[in-house]
Parts: sequence; structure tokens; C-alpha cells
Amino acid sequence: MNRQHVVTTMVALTALAVCGWGCSDDGGGDGGGAADVGADTIAEGDAGVDSAAPDAGDGVEVVYTEEREPCADRNRLRNPYFGDLHVHTAYSFDAYVNQTRPEPPEAYAFARGEPVSLPPLDAEGRGTVSLVLEQPLDFAAVTDHGEFLAEVTACSTPGAMGYESTQCELYRAGGISGIALMGLRLTQEEPSRLEELCGSDGSGCDVGTRDIWSRIVDAAEQAYDRTSACQLTTFVGYEWTGNTDGRNLHRNVIFRNATVPERPVSYFEESTPEGLWGALREVCLESGEGCDVMSIPHNSNISNGGMFTPQYAPESDEAEQREQAELRRELEPLVEIFQHKGSSECNNGLSGIFGDPDELCEVEQIRPLGEPPRMLADCGDGIGRLGIQGAGCVSRTDFVRGALLTGLAEEERLGVNPMELGIIASTDTHNAAPGSVSEDNYLGHTGTQEYGLEERLNRQDLPFGLVTNPGGLAGVWAEENSRDAIFNALERREAWGTSGPRIVVRLFGGWSFPEGLCGGDLVEVGYRDGVPMGGRLSGAERAGEGGPTFLLSAMRDPGAQGSDLARTEIIKGWVDGDGNLRTRVYTVSEVDGSRDAAVNPATCVTDGEGAATLCGAWSDPDFDPSLRAFYYARVVELPSCRWSQRICNQLPAGERPEGCDDPNIPATIHEMAWSSPIWYAP
Repeated sequence: MNRQHVVTTMVALTALAVCGWGCSDDGGGDGGGAADVGADTIAEGDAGVDSAAPDAGDGVEVVYTEEREPCADRNRLRNPYFGDLHVHTAYSFDAYVNQTRPEPPEAYAFARGEPVSLPPLDAEGRGTVSLVLEQPLDFAAVTDHGEFLAEVTACSTPGAMGYESTQCELYRAGGISGIALMGLRLTQEEPSRLEELCGSDGSGCDVGTRDIWSRIVDAAEQAYDRTSACQLTTFVGYEWTGNTDGRNLHRNVIFRNATVPERPVSYFEESTPEGLWGALREVCLESGEGCDVMSIPHNSNISNGGMFTPQYAPESDEAEQREQAELRRELEPLVEIFQHKGSSECNNGLSGIFGDPDELCEVEQIRPLGEPPRMLADCGDGIGRLGIQGAGCVSRTDFVRGALLTGLAEEERLGVNPMELGIIASTDTHNAAPGSVSEDNYLGHTGTQEYGLEERLNRQDLPFGLVTNPGGLAGVWAEENSRDAIFNALERREAWGTSGPRIVVRLFGGWSFPEGLCGGDLVEVGYRDGVPMGGRLSGAERAGEGGPTFLLSAMRDPGAQGSDLARTEIIKGWVDGDGNLRTRVYTVSEVDGSRDAAVNPATCVTDGEGAATLCGAWSDPDFDPSLRAFYYARVVELPSCRWSQRICNQLPAGERPEGCDDPNIPATIHEMAWSSPIWYAP
């Protein structure tokens, strides 16, 4: 199937399934009529503050901030697009040291469907393993670490200043020692650069940093399809790599277009998230040159509470805290919920959150392993350290649910929600292989650290081996596949994340939807009378009509990566009248018997029935109009074999590594998708 056919098929199926064909209210059937996507008008509803309804009229308006052709697939009711906004190449210090050699141009070529060459390297320094993406991406961003861009180039370029230094020799020796040479500096509150290469004040690396940054910008520019075909949208970006005290505080910084600062704001310039936000505001948003930017936190699951526990200067007053919360909300509209280093959705049993255990919180959860697995302490209201090593304590704010709840509590206190976070997912590939999420062909994500079955099937240390997974994808609803349209979708949080398969999910919330929309004009009416994922439902005057209703529709990945859907759910979070943080999971649509579906680990055959599409309406039976709340959707596939089990099944019983029999590694998983929330404010 060629790319154009894949795209046409996906858009056509989505126009039908999300939701105007056989999406019955119980999620069961086939048949029905196509949604009328060509209606003349669509008015913005009054259900929410940020309804983000499409433009009225026959035309579709996308305001460009750069020159390009309009896309041929423009759709005022918006199309689904899939991408990867977390990609490392040879420019990243922890990728090059592990023999990753493709640079940003090769990563973007891979996103288009061309092969990439992975380690181990041959005598000429070329990769010997070829990998091809099963289906091209719609959008991608290379996000090499903003730190050490100059140092990696100096240490890897014979004849460059500093190439013969002791520090470069240690780096080129590779392995953990090579990574630690640079990485440990990112754990310091006052970080310093490699003095032999950059000088005592670090200025010796300024020119090299600007040079590599310009190459990153040029690669994104060259790969961006500005024709009406709109086959690949690329964004300029980088990763801010804060590891203070070993806590993961990383952010991917994504720019709207190629109008960007002359160099990235790295951990060396700003060693706190607050400093990063302030610097991005100064050098980008307030530059007067048309620069626009967002910061996307990832792997909060290993942040020891540091990512989302509110932190303000000790002497700050409420007004100053509100200003910081507003800046955070503006610059961080999204969170990466899933990637190679595990799921950051939720974790059962942590203090401070009240709700029943959720079995799906266990899927791809990063934990210290061993015999027996040792459990980490609960951080409580504090902040720990060493999360990037899989150590220290675990906090409720390490997970998206806890962060969203904390945001509600802060909004109650300050009047602004600093963690009004939409949801995406990505890979964090360190193989320059954006979107490579197949459970059938997972080659690891960090070059030689995971080359070979022994390395992948026995290692249990972050971020390598058995504890990792192939990663996820970001989905957006946008009018077309262009930078401005995709960036707008991310900014308004009309986005979702998947654990790998291209599951399409749509969520609308409102107060008075008519019945039967799953067989008709769900999208048209959803925009007209409600708000999409990422929006806000307002207030008390509408709440008097009863609780909000949510329209939730999902379609399975039609490709080889996907399985049938088992159920769709709404996860609600709220702060009760006593200030307690509470969550509850509600089922919206479910295939009868799907919870009893099982997988034979030896054959990876699933015994159970699912559905290609599910659609349903759900009203909150426990709604209290006086309490702030959020609602996000989760779409769950039938169970399937994990990547590690698939590899083990291909090996003769006598040749399987010990990891194949590790009782702490699940043989099966549930692939999922998570929508951005819809918020209710009294």
C-alpha cells in the first residue's frame, strides 16, 4: 500500500468512523451513513471558554507564518495526523557514544519511509543493520540534546580543536563511562562544561553550538514539504536535559517555524524549568520576530516528584506565584504520557490520591527489578532524587493523573491552572528512527547498548533492555498537515497519545447533545454544541441542566501494528469539598466478553473478540457543579504479546536468554490511546 493510499484510506475511514458509520451507541455494529463533512456552516458553541471550533463557512482558514502552498487535504472538521516529537540523532551525546551515526536529514528521511542504518558499525564507520518504517509519519521533530552539541562534534571530528584531549579520548571509548563524562554534569545545580574543550567559562563552545544548531534548523527546513501534497511536516526542536540531583526534568522544546533563537537555551544557561520558561519567553515569544515555542515535559515517571510538584521561590507572594503559573500554562500545553522509558499515566497505591486501583496503570510501568522486585518509597509531599537511575522515591505527581489533579488544586488556590496539560506520546528514539514503534521489530533505542538479543532480553537497567518498550506516537486533529495547523492543534491541546498503534480517538464534551450522534453528525454537532479534547466547559448556569455529556469515538489502527478495540473509558479527576484529590474510571463502550480475552504467549494468538470502531455517549452520574474536574478518554485494545515475548518465541527453547523466563516481565500488554482532557470549571 503506497503512502497516498494509506493517507486517503485513513482520512476516509475517519470521516466514517469518527463517527458516522456503524459506530453504534454500544460500540457494536457496522453500517450506517457517512458523516456530512461538507455542511455549509458550523457555528462556535457556547459550551466552553476554549471551544476551538473550526472556522465557519465553506473555506478552511489556516493563517501561515511562513510561505508555503495550502494543503490539498484541507478539512474544516480536521483530519487525524500522527507524528513523533522526540527524536535523537548522532548530534546527541548519548546517541553518538553508542554508535548512532545518522544525523537529522537521515532521521527525516526515515520518517518519510526511507531506511536508516543502525549499529554495529563496519570498518568504514557505517551502520550494518537496516531499519524501515512500516508506514511514514505525517510530522516529526528532531530533538537532540541542546547540551554538548559542540563537544560531540569536537570529539568526533579528527583535527577539530579538542579532538586529542583526554576528555574526548574518554568519550570516544564509549559505553557508560562515555555517557557519564557528560551526563553527570547535567545533575549539578550549577553545571559546568568540559573545560578542556570549552574553556573555564564555557565560551569556547559557543561557535560550535551555533553551527550545529544551524544544521538542525536547515535539516528541518529541507525536509519540510511545502507543496500541496503536505507529506511530511517537520519542526525545529531540541531537548532541554535537566537532571538536577538525578531527577528527570527533561523538556522537548518545539518551535512553530524556522524563526528561532541563534542557539538553544540549554541546561548550562538555565538550570531550572522556571529559568527555561523565562528565557524562552525572552528570546522567542518577546523577540518581535515571529518566534513561537512550546515546552513538552516527558518521563515525569522518573522525576521523583520534581516535574509536577509546584515549586515557587520561598519569598514569593501569591501574585508572583500566579504569574509563574500563567507562564507555565502558556509554554507547557502538553505532556508526553508514554515513550521508551515507560508509561507516565498513573501508578496505583501512592499517597494523596483517592480512587480504586486501575489495572491498566501497571502496563509498561518502569520499576526497579530483581528477585523479588524491590519497591520504591513514596515521596509523599516531598521531592526525591536519582529517578533517572530507577531509584529514589515515587511521587503522585510523577504521573499525569497526579499532575492534572495538582493543577486543579492550584487553580482553586491561584485562579490559574499551571498544569492544564494536553496529552501526546512519542518514542525518544536514540537511533534516529522516529515513529519506529512496532512490537514485532524492536531493535532497542540506544545503539550498541541494545544491539543483540542478549542486551535487549537480559538488561534491566534504565534506559536499556527489558524495562523499555518501542514507544508511542502523537496524534492531532488539524485542518491540514502544515506547521501552523499542527502547531495550533498542539497548542489548543486537540491532541492524543498512543502506546504505538495508530488508534484514532475523538472526544467532545457538552451539556445537551442530541441522541444518535454515533450514527450521524458527531463531529459537526460536537464542535457546534460542545468542546473537543483540550477544551474547557464553563459553568454553573449550564451545570444546572445536569452533568456534562461526553461523546467518545475510536477507531483501531487499520495496519499490521493494530489490534481490535476492547473498550473505551473516561477517566475523571476532581478535588472534593475537603480538598482531597480523587479519580474514577468509567466505561463508555465495551465489546461483550472482551475483558475475558486472553493471549497464548507461546503463539501470540488472542482468544477473544473486539471491534474495529467503538462509539458512545456518557454522562457523569456523580457530577457536582461546585467542584473543578477533568475528563480524559482512554481507548484499550485487546491484549497482545509484548515485544520481548515475540522475540523469545522466535528462539529455540535452549537458546533463549534468561530474560525470556523473568517472571517480572509481562508476556502480554494492552496497547492504548489517551486523549487530552476536557476541563470543567464552576
